[in-house]
Amino acid sequence: MKNIYLFLMGACIALGSCSTGDNGVSSFFGGGGSSQALLYLGSKAVSEDEVEFEFSRKVSISQINFEPKLSIASVEEGSTVKIKLEEGTKPGVLITADLLAEDEKRNTINVLVSFRSRNNRMPDMVINEVNAVYSKPKAEFIEFKMKSNGNLGAARVVIHGNTNAAKQTIYEFKPVEVKKDDYVTLHLRTTEDGSLDEYGTNLSESGGPNSSPTGRDFWIAGSAKLMHIEASIIYVLDQDDKVLAAVMISNQTANWWGKDYLAEAAEMIYNNGAWKSKDGKLPGPIDAVNPTGATATRTICRDESTENTKTQSEWYITATSSATPGKANNPTRYVPKP
Repeated sequence: MKNIYLFLMGACIALGSCSTGDNGVSSFFGGGGSSQALLYLGSKAVSEDEVEFEFSRKVSISQINFEPKLSIASVEEGSTVKIKLEEGTKPGVLITADLLAEDEKRNTINVLVSFRSRNNRMPDMVINEVNAVYSKPKAEFIEFKMKSNGNLGAARVVIHGNTNAAKQTIYEFKPVEVKKDDYVTLHLRTTEDGSLDEYGTNLSESGGPNSSPTGRDFWIAGSAKLMHIEASIIYVLDQDDKVLAAVMISNQTANWWGKDYLAEAAEMIYNNGAWKSKDGKLPGPIDAVNPTGATATRTICRDESTENTKTQSEWYITATSSATPGKANNPTRYVPKP
């Protein structure tokens, strides 16, 4: 089973020997008659009122606690333990589970894991504007435009770039209600005090460069470079690893596309129906948005007057000083000097 949107908070706690499963979660075992390690394999919120925990073989549950506290209606044991809750959870809430499991050989495992509750109200969205150039104090940003009402809780923003990191989840949203046509800007560095995540109703709460009084602003702490204008594939995932929105950016020079992880990311978003070539085929570097001419104020913009074709054709570089995070894109286009 896939380990879907788990933020694993640590390993498991008990006396005995230790082993690490394929998902990197340490598992500690108590006494028992089997030398084969009992492994915890993953967790998944399958609905608003049901959570599953998977183990390497059939187990019984002797103890389970949730934080925040959740009332349990029933427990179905097996290699996949199904926990039914008395009431449904709100979408995208961070939950910590602490459970003690035992197999038929009396091997025990104590698992401490965190995950987000099921969100069945993910909004439709598009990536609408990208600043891929850092010019202190203005940081790179990704702007999203909502195409339907919903809740962003547990949506994950991922960047594949021309770096040693093949894949990097840069941000996971906490629960926040959004409406159709809302603008949401994720700033990729925090350069000033007062740069606040706007999870409440006050959209002018956040200061900071490129913050908007009319759109929601969110900030990634620190000053690390997360996006490369030469080559970046940006996308948003839901809890089933479905791609909700994507864009490919490339200066279309040759060598970087040879990196396996970039080609694999392009194939993945294509297979999810999130990006393609103009003729509908698997996209390569030539099918990415060309950022040539972009600066911190000449951003990479989607033409909001057009249909979302999920190709490079609807994208352009806006004119100098025309970046518009948190509001409609400026339609004036940058024209290079001859």
